Amino acid sequence: MNLWHLALRNLLRNRRRSLATLLAMVVGLTAILLFGGYRSNILYGMETGFVQFSGHLQVQRRGYFVDGGDNPTAYGIAGYQRVIDAIANDPELAPLLRVVTPTLQLGGIAGHMESGHTRSVLAQGLVAPEINRLTQWNDYGMVSYAQPLALEGTAPNAAVIGTGVARKLQLCAPLQVPGCENARPAPNPPTPGSSAMDVPQDVAALSILESASDTPRPPTRIEMLVATAKGAPNVASLQAIKAVNLGIKAIDDMYLAMHLPQAQRLLYGTQAPEVTAIVVQLHHTAQLPAARARLQALLAQDFAAQDLEVLDFRTLNPMFGQTDEFMASMFGFIALLIAVIVLFTIANTMGTAVVERTVEIGTLRAMGQRCSGIRRLFLCEALLLGAAGTALGLLGTAVVAWAINHSGWTWTPPGYSYAYMVLVRVWQDLPLLAGSVAGLLMVTVASAWWPARRAARMGIVDALRHA
Repeated sequence: MNLWHLALRNLLRNRRRSLATLLAMVVGLTAILLFGGYRSNILYGMETGFVQFSGHLQVQRRGYFVDGGDNPTAYGIAGYQRVIDAIANDPELAPLLRVVTPTLQLGGIAGHMESGHTRSVLAQGLVAPEINRLTQWNDYGMVSYAQPLALEGTAPNAAVIGTGVARKLQLCAPLQVPGCENARPAPNPPTPGSSAMDVPQDVAALSILESASDTPRPPTRIEMLVATAKGAPNVASLQAIKAVNLGIKAIDDMYLAMHLPQAQRLLYGTQAPEVTAIVVQLHHTAQLPAARARLQALLAQDFAAQDLEVLDFRTLNPMFGQTDEFMASMFGFIALLIAVIVLFTIANTMGTAVVERTVEIGTLRAMGQRCSGIRRLFLCEALLLGAAGTALGLLGTAVVAWAINHSGWTWTPPGYSYAYMVLVRVWQDLPLLAGSVAGLLMVTVASAWWPARRAARMGIVDALRHA
């Protein structure tokens, strides 16, 4: 106790120098925690969005993720319901599962006859209630931008399109899409059935057939042309009920969602329906390694003939790993730069203190104080500075983080079409908090070690002669 009391009195002997050192530590710790909290918010937000959209894991035919995007029929999962039942009823997997749902991706051409416009789309057949459960996952308590899919409880031919698709097909006004302006119309807008229409013949033929019926054609009716599993063209008439902003413009310009049975009829006709993926969402991301290992063992044991593989959300969304690596490199660089500044600041403070107290050191040694006692005295002073800097740094971080989180500050990430809130998550990221505090204390002790060692090795006669 006397040693700590003496260390505190020594720090207070030169309050101005101690305060300047303390300020450097507070600013350094606050900067590290704020940037780390910002990085954590971005990564947690991206993970939440990806898990809501594609689940934690997906079961696919081997090679589909790399080569099957333009040929889904070659990589379909036959008897997919048996696979889903096996996953859902497995005693090891069942407690970990939140949602298990099939999806079917297919490409095609969507056309709107009234405007004579077409658009290449990447359609997704899905089970709407299960997809809506998927989007409710929010394990980190993030500000979620996911909206329920409007397909739930709608007609079998209903479809939801991206706002980019609505703009291209001239559906902004009929669907009442806010902030959406139709694409530039053709110089001479064609009429249904005319040869000037820039649409596939199959789509135009279906339009003529429907216009000849007594049923009035809704203004949001669109047709979709798809090549079936046998290569023949297949056309379906869909009712666009809503346009949604997916956030990423490249996806928004091609997005179309429909009920799974409708998508299967388009792609497989009268053949046995298949899907391209089985989406698996867990309760917590921490359960992913165990769930993946068990899922791989289950598929290899019971469904080896189909050569299925399990992909996690990081593999399915390479942007997550790339962003993580970039943010980690930036965080490491900033942390290293601040650590060097704090290290030299504390080392300079302790070195100056050793020079000023040379006679005092000689006196203590002459009174019988051991070298280790002198070393401990200076290290205690550094630790007191570190503890005070940590406490004030955490307080400063809390104040600044609160101000940022309540400022309403937003930014639009590259490739996205709407803004996200700028938030910092410090207190929810315990590894960041513990690592930053421990790092500051380690830098403090390391920077004080050499001056303390030099003071402890100082000769008694030389120290007393310094006066």
